[in-house]
Amino acid sequence: MQATAIILAAGLGTRMQSSLPKTLHRLAGRSMLRHLLASCETVFDRIVVVLGPGMDAVRKEAEPHTCVVQQERLGTAHAALQAAEHFGTGTVSVLYADNPLIRPGTLERLLKSHGPLRLCLLAFRSADPGSYGRVITGADGLVSRIVEYADASPMERTVNLCNAGVLCGGSAEMLRWLREVRNDNAKREYYLTDVVTVARADGRSVLAVEASADELSGVNSRGELAHAEAVLQGWLRDEAMEAGVTMIDPSSVFLSADTQLSADVTIEPHVFFGPGVKVAGNVTIRAFSHIEGADIGAGSIIGPFARLRPGARLDEDVHVGNFVEIKASHLASGVKASHLSYIGDATVGRRTNIGAGTITCNYDGHDKHRTTIGADVFVGSDTALVAPVSVGDGAVIGAGSVITNDVAADALALARGRQVEKPGRAIEMRAAAIAARKGKT
Repeated sequence: MQATAIILAAGLGTRMQSSLPKTLHRLAGRSMLRHLLASCETVFDRIVVVLGPGMDAVRKEAEPHTCVVQQERLGTAHAALQAAEHFGTGTVSVLYADNPLIRPGTLERLLKSHGPLRLCLLAFRSADPGSYGRVITGADGLVSRIVEYADASPMERTVNLCNAGVLCGGSAEMLRWLREVRNDNAKREYYLTDVVTVARADGRSVLAVEASADELSGVNSRGELAHAEAVLQGWLRDEAMEAGVTMIDPSSVFLSADTQLSADVTIEPHVFFGPGVKVAGNVTIRAFSHIEGADIGAGSIIGPFARLRPGARLDEDVHVGNFVEIKASHLASGVKASHLSYIGDATVGRRTNIGAGTITCNYDGHDKHRTTIGADVFVGSDTALVAPVSVGDGAVIGAGSVITNDVAADALALARGRQVEKPGRAIEMRAAAIAARKGKT
């Protein structure tokens, strides 16, 4: 039986106080919509996203899934109906793009709970349910209705079972129930929650499938976005530690949804992982490092205070020390860049040592150029390599050099002004300075 997910993503998110559509706000480096799509892709056979007019950025984020447009925002039931031609003949689940943390296991339970004579919904219990709609159940445990907070009686407001908004039913029944929803309410909108009342009137039972509040709580404000980020970071850290990663202070480590950490990685406090990071085993990442778009080989040591930018590729046993920045560069095994250096658009051979203060001058104001450094090279401190330039295997570059031409293998390169010494001149300079200060008084 084909399972179809309809994701409602037409909301503007005015409470976010942002020009960015709500569903494109990010959690752990990934948009809310993409989080929900990732869960749905493991469970559903087909996914359809309902957009508002002019939401091209949301459409692009939803690729390669089918998108339909709700030209007029007439309510959530009306939005779901815009995808009617894609319901198919199996089951249909309607979800909200601002519920980004629903896990695949919960969606699987929802589908398994559905039956030919039943409508299912997701619900959660909260110690402080606030303004969430309440799920009212009967003596048989089945849902009798959903009541919005504004319409709930004092007794109904004491109910702590809250509506998450997700519905699942047979495609033909769901289509009929959606079409029977009326807009006789203060906002003159067609509400998805009214499907429960319609299904009950149709003689169908309605079952609430419960999951945790952390998983089902929606995101409608910046504060709720921050709460969802904290929840997701907790999950990601726990998964990493269960897989063999050591975190000295887990609460200070921030991961992206796609961060790949192998066993026996050690992460010190205050480390940030942006999207696209892969870390092999036995790597130590020291405190206050920032890593994104990087691939780190086994046994490497990063930081403290290191920055790896997109395109950084490190082989085994590479040392990148404090205040070193790597961008779009490949460092072969055994390379050491221990402090205060910038390596951008470069290739560095095996066992090469990069001295303190070294920079690859990769940008000429218009274009980026590459630096190629061979194996077993010693680059002295405070060296500037003006790209495009190549340094052969085994070469030595003297400290303080500005290298503008290629350096041959095993050569010694020196590119700095000759030191000039004038004996006794320092005494004369000090005397002149003292006399000048006295003259001012």
